[in-house]
Amino acid sequence: MNEENKSPFTEHLGELRDRLVRSFIAVGIGFACAYFFKERLFEILIAPLVTAMGESGNAKMIFTGLPEAFFTYLKVSFLAGIMVASPVLFYEFWMFISPGLYRTEKKYLMPIVVLSVFFFLLGSSFGYFIVFPYGFAFFLGFATDTIQAMPSMKEYLGFASKMLLAFGLVFELPLVLTFMARMGLVTVDFLKKNRKYAVLVFFVGSALITPPDVVTQIMMAVPLMILYEISIIGAKVFGKKARIEEEDEDEDAGLDNDTPNDGTSPDA
Repeated sequence: MNEENKSPFTEHLGELRDRLVRSFIAVGIGFACAYFFKERLFEILIAPLVTAMGESGNAKMIFTGLPEAFFTYLKVSFLAGIMVASPVLFYEFWMFISPGLYRTEKKYLMPIVVLSVFFFLLGSSFGYFIVFPYGFAFFLGFATDTIQAMPSMKEYLGFASKMLLAFGLVFELPLVLTFMARMGLVTVDFLKKNRKYAVLVFFVGSALITPPDVVTQIMMAVPLMILYEISIIGAKVFGKKARIEEEDEDEDAGLDNDTPNDGTSPDA
C-alpha cells in the first residue's frame, strides 16, 4: 500500500524536476541571447528615468563599485531572459497541473498559456509605460538646488526589476481566480461578497510591493480592482456550473454516439 502511494508521488517529483530543468534551460537560452544586447537593453530599461531626469538637466547614472556595472548587465540579461522565456515558463506550469484537470478543461490549456503570457507582458508594460514615468517624476520632485538625485545602476535595476515582475504577476489575477472558480474553489457569490476585503488586500499588498508613496500604490491597486471585476465575469462564464453543463453535454453526445444508426430502434 505504501509503495502504491509512493509511486505517484515519485512520478510527480520526477515530472516537476523535468519541467524545472526545461524552464531553466529556456531562461538560460534567453539570458545568453540577451547578453549580446545588454547595453541596449539597459538603455531601454532606464529610458523612463532618463526622460524624467532630463527635465532637470542631470540625466546621469553612477556606479559606486568597480564590478557594479558588470553585474548589473548580467542581471539585466537575466531579467530579459525571464521575459523571453515566459511562454515556456507558463506552459510548463500549466502542463504540470494539467493531470488534475477534467478532460473538458484540458482543451483550454493552450488558450490559458497564451493569456498568461499576454497578461504578464501587459502588466509589465503597464508598469514600464505608465507607472515608471509618473513615479520617477514624483521622486525626482524632491530634488532642489542643493540636493540632486544620483541613482546608481544597482539600485535602479533592483527597483525596476521588482516592479516589472510584480506588475506582470499581479495582472495574472483574472486567470488565477477564474481557474479557481473553474475548480470549484471559489464562486461568483463569494467573490462579490468579499469585494471590499479584496480592495483592502490590494491596497495593503500594493503598499508592501511598491515604494512607500501613495502614487505608485494607487497605480497598482486601481488596476487590481479592475482586474478583480474581470475575474468575477470570468468566474461567471467559466465557473464550476459551466463546467458541469459542459460535462452533461459531453455525456449526452456520448449517448447519442452509442445509439444504433441503422434505422432500427434499440427495442427491435
